[in-house]
Amino acid sequence: MSDRKIPAAALWALGLTQIIGYGTLYYSFSILVPSIALEFAWPEQWVFGALSASLLVGGLFAPTAGRWADRFGAGRVMTFGSAAAAAALVACALAPGRVTFVLALMAMELASAFVLYSAAFVAIVQVGGARAQRSITHLTLIAGFASTLFWPLTAALHEYLTWREVYLVFAGINVAICLPIHAWLARLSHRTDESASPIPAAIGPAGGAIAPRDRSRVFLLMLGGFAIEGFVLSSILVHMVPLTTALGLGSAGLVVTTLFGPSQVASRLINMLFGGRLAQTWLAVIGATLLPLGLVVLLATTPSVAGAIAFVILFGLGSGLASIVGGTLPLELFGRERYGARLGWVTAARQFSSALAPFALAMAMAGMGVQPSLWLTAAVGMLGILAFSAIILIRRQPLGAAIPLVNANSR
Repeated sequence: MSDRKIPAAALWALGLTQIIGYGTLYYSFSILVPSIALEFAWPEQWVFGALSASLLVGGLFAPTAGRWADRFGAGRVMTFGSAAAAAALVACALAPGRVTFVLALMAMELASAFVLYSAAFVAIVQVGGARAQRSITHLTLIAGFASTLFWPLTAALHEYLTWREVYLVFAGINVAICLPIHAWLARLSHRTDESASPIPAAIGPAGGAIAPRDRSRVFLLMLGGFAIEGFVLSSILVHMVPLTTALGLGSAGLVVTTLFGPSQVASRLINMLFGGRLAQTWLAVIGATLLPLGLVVLLATTPSVAGAIAFVILFGLGSGLASIVGGTLPLELFGRERYGARLGWVTAARQFSSALAPFALAMAMAGMGVQPSLWLTAAVGMLGILAFSAIILIRRQPLGAAIPLVNANSR
């Protein structure tokens, strides 16, 4: 097992590519939607629907992208992804009609599977060896500024450029900055295959290594927990401003929601400084708890502005932890072997639920009302707590504890 550490320059460079990747391929979209919808004579909700469909397509391909990162090296895959992302952005910019735009948008989300967090985490593991967990936390802290930078940057560019020209600029940024960085990382990383020495699971308060008979069960629980987190996060974030208005907060709701980004970054900073000794399974439970807890606080205190502030802070802290453990928990539970493929399935689970969640919450609010729908969402979020807690219980079992019981039942 390697004890090397990813070079600081490589980590900062990778963080820059994550800011650009999330900024150009994801966060810029909401700023440009009104102009896109106007040009194509399409309702804005249909443009967002096209994004949801594209996210589903990207989620389908995420496990394959992860296997390729294992087989060929994440740096090589990300180099290809940078070129593919630039080509997809150009295709969006040149799309003559709705169908070609949607196809280009799907190509963009396919490319994102090669360049965003799931690929970047694999690159860190391949370059950084046994110290990868802390480096993943650092990366999420750096990349947490993507929305802070690219929302205003996209708006500023759009004052002088059309949405098509903005996408062309973003394509150039991906080629000029991200592609060379990823090509450099390809030379630093090494191939991880079936024969690679796995990083052992962390031994801590959550328990020890997972018995072979429990690996599939733990993997499914992990996917379920992340899918539930993705559902809760996506459903609330897409509707956050309208929700605060519907709950009687008025214009104060818009101001309160600006605390989400700083809270998300703060959770990553706190974890970086103080969370090193805590097992990732416990971090997963804490992150999963903060999301429904924030909703309960909001519902219990509405229309209090102080309660809304507490909700946004709790929700931001939970979101920040969720992004970290999405990369570190599979590493802790299963080690380095086939890490990319497992991370691809985590990405797929999150993207599937995230793509469906806004529509599901909108339908629930139309049928049940705002407050009952939020209580239901909080209840769904609590299932995520149960999923991650079950992993802790399984890990606490001695490796041979369940064998006699199985034999007895078989008789």
